[in-house]
Amino acid sequence: MLRSLQNFLLYDWQEVGQLTQRPRYQDHSRETFDAVLDSCERIAREKYAPFNRLVDTQEPSFDGEKVHLPQATHDAHHAYVNSGMLAANQDYEIGGMQLPFTVSSAANATLAMASVGIGSHLLTVGNAGLLMKHGSDKQKEVFAHQLYKGLWSGTMCLSEPQAGSSLSDIQTKALPDGDDFASDPLGPRYRLKGNKMWISSGDHELTENIVHLVLAKVPGPDGKTIAGTRGISLFIVPKHLVASDGSLTGQRNDVALAGLNHKLGWRGTTNTLLNFGEGRYPVASVTPEATAGAVGYLVGNLHQGLMCMFHMMNEARIAVGTAAAMLGLAGYYASLDYAKNRPQGRSLGAAGKDPSSPQIPIIEHADVKRMLLAQKSYCEAAFALEIYCAKLVDEQHTGTQDAQNQARLLLEILTPIAKSWPSEWCLEANSLAIQIHGGYGYTRDFPVEQYWRDNRLNMIHEGTHGIQAQDLLGRKVVMEQGAALRLLDQTIQNTVLQSLQYPELSPMAQALQAHWSQVLLTTQEVWQDSNVAPSIALANAVPYMQAFGHVVIAWIWLDLIYTVHQKAGQLHLTDAQIQGKKAAAQYFFNYELPKIFAWLNVVKQKDSTCALVQADQL
Repeated sequence: MLRSLQNFLLYDWQEVGQLTQRPRYQDHSRETFDAVLDSCERIAREKYAPFNRLVDTQEPSFDGEKVHLPQATHDAHHAYVNSGMLAANQDYEIGGMQLPFTVSSAANATLAMASVGIGSHLLTVGNAGLLMKHGSDKQKEVFAHQLYKGLWSGTMCLSEPQAGSSLSDIQTKALPDGDDFASDPLGPRYRLKGNKMWISSGDHELTENIVHLVLAKVPGPDGKTIAGTRGISLFIVPKHLVASDGSLTGQRNDVALAGLNHKLGWRGTTNTLLNFGEGRYPVASVTPEATAGAVGYLVGNLHQGLMCMFHMMNEARIAVGTAAAMLGLAGYYASLDYAKNRPQGRSLGAAGKDPSSPQIPIIEHADVKRMLLAQKSYCEAAFALEIYCAKLVDEQHTGTQDAQNQARLLLEILTPIAKSWPSEWCLEANSLAIQIHGGYGYTRDFPVEQYWRDNRLNMIHEGTHGIQAQDLLGRKVVMEQGAALRLLDQTIQNTVLQSLQYPELSPMAQALQAHWSQVLLTTQEVWQDSNVAPSIALANAVPYMQAFGHVVIAWIWLDLIYTVHQKAGQLHLTDAQIQGKKAAAQYFFNYELPKIFAWLNVVKQKDSTCALVQADQL
């Protein structure tokens, strides 16, 4: 079922075959794209899916020196590394495949659906990609290339126990390592001291080294750091020290695992508290003036760390949305299979009054169909949104100058939705999957409860739901004098105009236009009153994002169904699948889209209930 959906989205809808006409992808074809999808499907089937429950029940353990993971995790990691997917999008010269991001995203989604808890190598790829963008030539050669080979793995160290998502309040400090700190071939050398929390894959034995990218502040001559995010710099801090030729020195860096976090879901991956420079693994001073602490190398320029890190985070947010969509689809497929095979009750007609008549499968009950249609409408469109955003990444890298700028603007405004909407509504899909299973769904005898637990993380990590909402309403819709919002408006209106060619699509096209106009009107009303304090304007950012996201998903559905009509007879879909997509789109327009008026109402009124309620009243 997943492969059919992938083929439809990639080849029918986004027409990724056309990318092979661009110089970067000219060696590729439909056959090579299919080979990548086949490879990831095989790895998912053999190394991931059979062990999804095992890695959930056999959590990582720490014996005081090493972290222990099940052998299945090691086997899955090695299979993925050997597939070459870590460097799939990179140049041939460094061992990459020069594969379109759209195709690699669709292929990696297969692994996420099979077992998100085993790990998707997302942070390693993002870590290496950041270094390829902002690192020195030596840092690319020594660190990024090893990451792409899978010999080393990577992390992203932002949060701290006392600061959480408030990065302006981080306290980790970095001091120059002696008078000659700027002469190290690996980059200006610093010593770091501080603590980082919620570090995924922060310690393990899967690779011979772990490359931490750490945000820290460098004090000025007066010993004080710059307040806020402007004072943040970025550092490479390897678990094991590295020589300038890329070989390991055999010495441990002063990075200590303080403990493992025991999570609701994603139990197969480690999540850690790391202490930098606490002295557990002291590193000898290079010069008499050197400072104690973990050795780190500056990436880019001082005080530009957050800008560098966001290069990693934006694509990471697309991957989070993809993981949420795939967990939603996993629950949908499981509950669909259960509903087809679980007999219970009888029809509501005259025949159903005969208690001796055979029971019917629960999929014949209208309310079960409602829950299945809801899941289908959430999850297939969510996955489509991620594929659309992935295609924008390819446009940004290989399109014409005008196409690159348009892709940049659309990614800016759609990334908060691509991360947050699947995280919320595919979680709801998992809840409906549990409901369809009834009491069995609430037990560990069936996988749907694990899908829900795993999916619950996605509203939190890589920028919480509330942060994404404030970013959307407070920054993205007004950036560059509203350029991104205007471009999205044009894109949606194009879909509406195309769809009006087909009488069957006219009602949905008109509904989309009407609902989108309310989002635009609300956006204008929020910001046209200069007397409204930002704290009031942004107090209802989440319902604004919910409404915005629902309209975006409605647009995605209309564009998908337009493709079905436009390419009738040429699709990678059966007749039943075509009708199923039409039903899911109709469900979303009839049951879901009208919800936006309740959300927009509190935004338009600038309702201050949440902003003004006092702490002692809660």
